[in-house]
Amino acid sequence: MTSVLQEVDERSRLAGTNKFELLLFRLGQDPGGRREIFGINVFKVREALVMPTVTAMPGAPQHVLGVANIRGQIVPVIDLPAVVGCKPKGLSILIVTEYERSVQGFAVEEVEEITRLEWSRVLSAEANAVGGMVTSIARLDTESDKSRLALVLDVEKVLRDVLPSRVADVDAARVGARLNLPPGAVVLAADDSFVARSQIEKVLQALDAPYIMAKTGKEAWDRLRALAHEAQLEGKPVTDKVAVVLSDLEMPEMDGFTLTRQIKQDERLRQVPVVIHSSLTGQANEDHARNVGAEGYVPKFAAEELGSAIRKAVAAAAAAQRG
Repeated sequence: MTSVLQEVDERSRLAGTNKFELLLFRLGQDPGGRREIFGINVFKVREALVMPTVTAMPGAPQHVLGVANIRGQIVPVIDLPAVVGCKPKGLSILIVTEYERSVQGFAVEEVEEITRLEWSRVLSAEANAVGGMVTSIARLDTESDKSRLALVLDVEKVLRDVLPSRVADVDAARVGARLNLPPGAVVLAADDSFVARSQIEKVLQALDAPYIMAKTGKEAWDRLRALAHEAQLEGKPVTDKVAVVLSDLEMPEMDGFTLTRQIKQDERLRQVPVVIHSSLTGQANEDHARNVGAEGYVPKFAAEELGSAIRKAVAAAAAAQRG
């Protein structure tokens, strides 16, 4: 247990290899009497610690236990088993996370381990008719157990449901001017979170931009290759089919870094600008996004910044084509 807690910060810098590290934990028994394994990307974990003193707050939202002082910062503490519908034996560990420029703690029953996985071993929950609070399902195959699974929580949805004031709404008036695209061109956006896709759609609608939404990096890559093939057959530049790619970083099957690298290494697609849109903030992630060829990086979720980044990327690509 101690080693798991100490390793969170040290091992949270894995990026760009289509691999990631998952912090595994338990929330107690579900209504069917099972004790499933849940997971959260280590990138988003500041630290995991023994449950500190929690101060109750009058009028706190449902499932918010109160607040805790974590190294001088007051953070809300969310009863994660209650949100998911599990009954724990106790809440012994607090996982402190940072999402979309906000910090919060998730109270859990226990933490098990950190495991390193290929994104190819993570499947979309929506594609497998699970959905709800779970964004994806990770296969934790071992020599002795080929059926072990972890449910990766859609934290954006958890925060939207429990702390809606922390999730920014889209003000169409602040998104800015409409996006001028070639006739027939679309924005291709990839994100595994239902909440994130809903926010992105509102921004693209405010920009009056036609779009295609994908739930995984692999789905986005398959759609891009199909569009590139169509452009070749019609004798058009691929940017007449897809004007810009907007990609999350954490996605089942293929992460955003890998998707961007493959776009930039493909002769047919390299002229398509890529804007990374992620709740994984930090200079290291932004630097790596530039290193794999992304034209922009926007932390979630600021609609005005996102609209501006998309317009800038499309304008730069158009200028480059004109020579």
